[in-house]
Amino acid sequence: RSGARPGPERTILGLSTARAVVLAMVLCAVVLTLAMPLSTYLSQRSEAEQVAEQREQLEADVARLTRENEQADDPAHVKAQARERLQYVMPGETPYQVQLPGATAPPVEDLTKPKHDNDPWYTDLWRPIAEPQPTPTAPPALAPTVPPEPDEAGTMTIPDDQGGPTG
Repeated sequence: RSGARPGPERTILGLSTARAVVLAMVLCAVVLTLAMPLSTYLSQRSEAEQVAEQREQLEADVARLTRENEQADDPAHVKAQARERLQYVMPGETPYQVQLPGATAPPVEDLTKPKHDNDPWYTDLWRPIAEPQPTPTAPPALAPTVPPEPDEAGTMTIPDDQGGPTG
């Protein structure tokens, strides 16, 4: 039966099966071709937004530092900072420090003891080598040296205790 009619042709969305498969393959190729540039574009766009935010922050810092620099040239500002930060007073003024009852000063940090809270065990071995150890006593004071006096011939002799000849 060579003259028999084949059955109705299968179609997908109005296209033959072969054409639909070719169209799907072309669409996949286009999607895969565009995926990498699109991801690169999106990552660069977010990075550009971050850089713009950093630039705005840096410009604000520059403006603040410029204002501070201009204030440092003003003698009135310098005097005010010296009074506030360093507790300086002008000549002839009497400084007063008011202490209210119940108000306590913040505790003074003990700077003589280094902080070694969560150090590993081997730092205890290395610390005496790396850090200078305090000396237990002060070094003896040096006696003042007396310059040698010239003798009758005009020559000077160096005493024994100052490195002169012995014997």
